[in-house]
Amino acid sequence: MISVDGLSVEFGGTTLFSDISFVVNDKDRIALMGKNGAGKSTLLKIMAGVKSASKGRISAPKEAVIAYLPQHLLTEDNRTVFDEAAQAFSRIHEMEREIAALNEELAVRTDYESEGYGSIIERVSTLSELFYSIEEINFDAEVEKILLGLGFAREDFGRPTSEFSGGWRMRIELAKILLQKPDLILLDEPTNHMDIESVQWLEEFLVNSAKAVMVISHDRAFIDNITTRTIEVTMGRIYDYKVNYSKYLELRRERREQQQKAFDEQQKMVAETTEFIERFKGTYSKTLQVQSRVKMLDKLEMVEVDEVDSSALRLRFPPSPRSGNYPVIADELSKSYGDHLVFRDVSLTIERGEKLAFVGKNGEGKSTLVKALMREIEFDGKLTLGHNTLIGYFAQNQASLLDEELTVFQTIDDVAVGDIRTKIKDLLGAFMFGGDDINKKVKVLSGGERTRLAMVKLLLEPVNLLILDEPTNHLDMRTKEILKSALRDFDGTLILVSHDRDFLDGLVTKVFEFGNQQVKEHLGDIYSFLQKKKIENLREIERKSFK
Repeated sequence: MISVDGLSVEFGGTTLFSDISFVVNDKDRIALMGKNGAGKSTLLKIMAGVKSASKGRISAPKEAVIAYLPQHLLTEDNRTVFDEAAQAFSRIHEMEREIAALNEELAVRTDYESEGYGSIIERVSTLSELFYSIEEINFDAEVEKILLGLGFAREDFGRPTSEFSGGWRMRIELAKILLQKPDLILLDEPTNHMDIESVQWLEEFLVNSAKAVMVISHDRAFIDNITTRTIEVTMGRIYDYKVNYSKYLELRRERREQQQKAFDEQQKMVAETTEFIERFKGTYSKTLQVQSRVKMLDKLEMVEVDEVDSSALRLRFPPSPRSGNYPVIADELSKSYGDHLVFRDVSLTIERGEKLAFVGKNGEGKSTLVKALMREIEFDGKLTLGHNTLIGYFAQNQASLLDEELTVFQTIDDVAVGDIRTKIKDLLGAFMFGGDDINKKVKVLSGGERTRLAMVKLLLEPVNLLILDEPTNHLDMRTKEILKSALRDFDGTLILVSHDRDFLDGLVTKVFEFGNQQVKEHLGDIYSFLQKKKIENLREIERKSFK
């Protein structure tokens, strides 16, 4: 059991949260929710011991292991992927080496009655008890199982970690955490750089093999599938719900309706009381009643209504110029990088108005095919774009292409046309650029802020083929809903490369699966595709088990 007692955090006179307390029990799987800036990541860092609170404390049993995966890693090393993941067991190996060294020392010492000899005996006894309480582990097999589950291929095991992108290095760090089997796993946006299969594997691991878990995530399907409890951080305090995210949304709405009702009734009573005081404050016969009401108002504890995103912005794309019937036709398309074949003989036809998803493990060619469509890379085969096809493209590195000298407002003002020009501030606010943020220059924005700004910019340009490569990685749930609603109403053709099942659900009607150097077409939505894949995988397992 790990407890948070009377925690308060203040920054330069501003209180982030005040006197919050809760307990994390074994097998708790908690979603930590709240709007951006509410203090979710700060709370995780305090629980992980990497940040200090202004007041309060975290209490945990002496041997409890708390493991933390932050949003961003800055590690750099020369180990291989396998060796780096195996560092998870370094504590056990160190314990084993210390026991061996102490036993050697005991074998040569003869001062049996000395205090030093007795302390060594005590240390060996404590370490041995701890060491032998750990179940016997086939370390190599465990490392292999976790790395394969997180999407690494066996040929990756011997490669230096320095060869991998930030997203893959994040997975190595996650592998180390999972291998430690900690008492509490703290995860801050763990799925941002994962493909669907790896996200599903992580879900199953956390549900079936982890002890306690606390996670911040904007991937609704992920947190709904793994969590059984939701802690909301809002207005400096917390609300603790023993339900998953979707059910929490219902309960939160009911709570806020009750608060609003109580607030309205109190405001009415205050107005009536104030009117009575003003009306009779000079009347001698009413002096006692007036004084009584003044005292009552002074002592009155005002009802607070929890903050809520109240803007009703509905983002709409400009009407799409009409394209030809088939915006994209690929015929026997192949792409290699040196000896590495990404895909071969891919043939596909995309019709005008279709909304489809590219899915598959990382490295199987999704972004490569998009780059071929954009003519950013050379390829073999034939790729034809239809008549009057105007492409809007959001790449994973889109944020780096913005003009750094423009302000946030200027960046959008330069491309906005029509009615939306009168709502630029509302639009930027919906994408978390409020107040003075709109006057910041692009060059001072964080990576996440640049990504959101690039997304806003793209959504305002009149196009008829939208290609979005992992667009939701830095967007919170409300912003994703705004984007999803706009894409649903978009009257052009849409290609989405995404691992976010909830975002794809109700948006795409066709799925192209990338894998084994091929691209397969599946009719239907994302969940019918995933269900079909699950059945196919189960059949494959059955076939193997009967061989």
